[in-house]
Amino acid sequence: MTSYVIKRVLRSFITLFLVCTIVFCLLRLMPIEGYFKNYDKMTEAQIERQLDIKGLNDPLPTQLSRFYNDLIHGDLGNSSRYRPGVPITTILAEKVPISMFLGTIALILSLLLGLPLGRLMTRYKGRLPDHLGTVFIVVIQAVPAVVYYLFIQMYGTSLSGLPLLFSRGNWATYILPVISLALGNIAYYAMWLRRYMIDESNKDYVKLAVAKGVNSKKLMSKHIFRNAFVPLVQYIPTSFVLTVVGSIYVESLYSIPGMGGLLVKAIQTQDNTVVQALVLIYSFLSIIGLIIGDIAMTIVDPRISFGKKGGAR
Repeated sequence: MTSYVIKRVLRSFITLFLVCTIVFCLLRLMPIEGYFKNYDKMTEAQIERQLDIKGLNDPLPTQLSRFYNDLIHGDLGNSSRYRPGVPITTILAEKVPISMFLGTIALILSLLLGLPLGRLMTRYKGRLPDHLGTVFIVVIQAVPAVVYYLFIQMYGTSLSGLPLLFSRGNWATYILPVISLALGNIAYYAMWLRRYMIDESNKDYVKLAVAKGVNSKKLMSKHIFRNAFVPLVQYIPTSFVLTVVGSIYVESLYSIPGMGGLLVKAIQTQDNTVVQALVLIYSFLSIIGLIIGDIAMTIVDPRISFGKKGGAR
């Protein structure tokens, strides 16, 4: 297990290095306007002078080396257009906690609703609860998220009287964004838990237990559900990351001052350094989520060993 984790971490660093390098090079191919606030008002001499000061006239390998040297020391650079001159770490310190908090609440809600729904559909397979749950899953999976995001915003605010725009001090403004972020994961957990539990129910050890007269509720909770939940554990960290990353549109929709809204504004204002920093953070979170998911599987089910051939993904 230890050797597997070390190998995954090393591979993750290589992946992160490649992602950062590609993004860095692509951003350097974009117009230089993204590095200056008042580009239209600057003369050619002023532009060249600023390019020299920022090191943008240096060869690309030199710029890349400087970027990684600053990154190692925790320096992501300064914003050029979104908040000119302000360190990106300062901006992120204001935005990251909001996105993380919303993502955490949405994940908890999806687990609290998705898992019981999956168990209920399994217990009443082929009956009304199963049919209703299937309709819910099909709608959420088939309809683009943007559509039900807008539906929740329009009708959720009018029917419930909840505020339309986000406010940190008003907890009521958290409800609709959290529901919007949680719906996709609720459908995912319910769908796959139902499938895994049905597969477990058809295995020989379950049939033998039923033949011996084992209580059905005890069999469902202690054996079928536990074994069916193991594959889902691997997805939980990743689903949290996807929720945070997927909050880009939701945060813009409700004017939430989180990382998603920051990315949209950074792209709109062509602030290349902020975009670069956010891509780096999202990539890092995605890679860490995959590693944590694998480790969580071995904790839930000690029979899994990634040290053996075929154990790693």
